[in-house]
Amino acid sequence: MFYRTDTNAHGMRHDPFKAIVAPRPIGWIGTKGRDGSLNLSPYSFFNIVSDNPKIVMFSSSGRKHSLKNASDTGFFTASMASRHVSEQVNASSAPVDYGVNEFDLAGLTARMGEVVDAPYVAEAYTALECRLTEVIQPKDLKGELTDAYMVFGEVVGIHISEDIIRDGRIDMQLARPVGRMGYRDYSDAGEGVFELIRPT
Repeated sequence: MFYRTDTNAHGMRHDPFKAIVAPRPIGWIGTKGRDGSLNLSPYSFFNIVSDNPKIVMFSSSGRKHSLKNASDTGFFTASMASRHVSEQVNASSAPVDYGVNEFDLAGLTARMGEVVDAPYVAEAYTALECRLTEVIQPKDLKGELTDAYMVFGEVVGIHISEDIIRDGRIDMQLARPVGRMGYRDYSDAGEGVFELIRPT
């Protein structure tokens, strides 16, 4: 099959685009508001964009809480979303009001960064401490701004649990990072594909 994206007439029950670009790593983004509130939210539009210096990016569809806090303070963290905390990752995606603490909502421990004023997930196997470098709002072919906001941050600190280190490297069979597959599907290194229904 072939279809043009300007009409999006693919004839399927759900748009297949995000299932094609898969698996996508999940950035479990932790931020702190200027009011002191803590925020945690998973973003499947997330990845490394540079190794030297170490830069990561997450993309927010609309002006969400993580974007606001990172823009206001200049800090964010990215915790690894692994299979052992996948239910908590899902719980932290609930659409709640600004100021609601998703760490508490998901039953997680918030630990503040060593060098950035932002929280990360203590139960996660790894966490990246990041300082905001820029926010870019991409344009479409007409030159009009989209509703996406790409948030870039330089990694200034890295946490790794000793539980997943074997022979001087991270053992990915132990870490079992979760990837977004599209629709309600997720994957990890040990179990294959599984389904999670997002909270409403």
